[in-house]
Amino acid sequence: MSEANAVRGRVSLTRYLIELERHDDGRGPLPPSLRLLIEVVARACKQIAHEVGKGALGGVLGEAGTGNIQGEAQKKLDVIANEILLEANEWGGHLAAMASEEMATVFPIPDHYPSGEYLLLFDPLDGSSNIDVNVSIGTIFSVLGCPEGTTPGESAFLQAGSHQVAAGYAVYGPQTQLVLTVGHGVAVFTLDRETHSWILTDDGVRIPEDTKEFAINMSNRRHWEAPVSRYIDELLAGHEGPLAKDYNMRWVASMVADVHRILSRGGVFMYPRDAREPDKPGKLRLLYEANPMSFIVEQAGGAATDGRGRILDVAPEKLHQRIAVFLGSKNEVERVTRYHA
Repeated sequence: MSEANAVRGRVSLTRYLIELERHDDGRGPLPPSLRLLIEVVARACKQIAHEVGKGALGGVLGEAGTGNIQGEAQKKLDVIANEILLEANEWGGHLAAMASEEMATVFPIPDHYPSGEYLLLFDPLDGSSNIDVNVSIGTIFSVLGCPEGTTPGESAFLQAGSHQVAAGYAVYGPQTQLVLTVGHGVAVFTLDRETHSWILTDDGVRIPEDTKEFAINMSNRRHWEAPVSRYIDELLAGHEGPLAKDYNMRWVASMVADVHRILSRGGVFMYPRDAREPDKPGKLRLLYEANPMSFIVEQAGGAATDGRGRILDVAPEKLHQRIAVFLGSKNEVERVTRYHA
């Protein structure tokens, strides 16, 4: 991430958000209710980080013995993280409803709590396959406005990603970090484990337009469409190939970790559709993963497409819709998208 924007003293997440609330740069100040919602989500991420950090000592590793709506086996921490986010956000009065990758349908705010103007979507624990091997995992979230006069059912959530008012993720690694955008660029906060505070450690993050790194699951190569195979062949051809430079491959199998690396130093992340499930346009979930990550990447100067067009322009048709994803350094994303065209 850019060193041009050094740590500005000890700016907390709350102070950062209040400054946005007071300042209008032409896009409008941050609404107080949205600030409070983001603070609640951030507190929930601190609690999830604490549970993740216990590992085997807390008895939180392994399978939960249940499955989610995707037909995937849930880990214990998947269930714990989902409950933490629901319990933290249901009573604050900022939300009309929530939706989670781990739940079949929406979670309406209980009648005995006040209802708010926003919708919260989240992947409570991205990269679950890495939980038991102590590799970085994370939480992804997205905030939409609830359409006026609309019952906050599934249809209320079916908004294009360009309608997001905030998005972010927490990555639970050697440091716990929170990456956030409210449409004013991208900021990074690091959890001070002594004070339990989110402290601003980078602001105005920018992704380099060019890169020499790519992230893709090469084991699926035989299932890819021709444009993806062509692009990867050119990357692997290195300096002697048509792109005239050598590339390195990095693949963590946790979208949060792979995208975080791209925000830090550039790169292109790809999870294309493949021939194993031809009825599905991709693997990743549009509302819980692709939209929030695309919003963050675009705000950092990168690009995000499904191979055919901008992800944030896709009109969702269902709550757990899947999509192909190509995101990161702008010039590389545009190149692989052109190959699809």
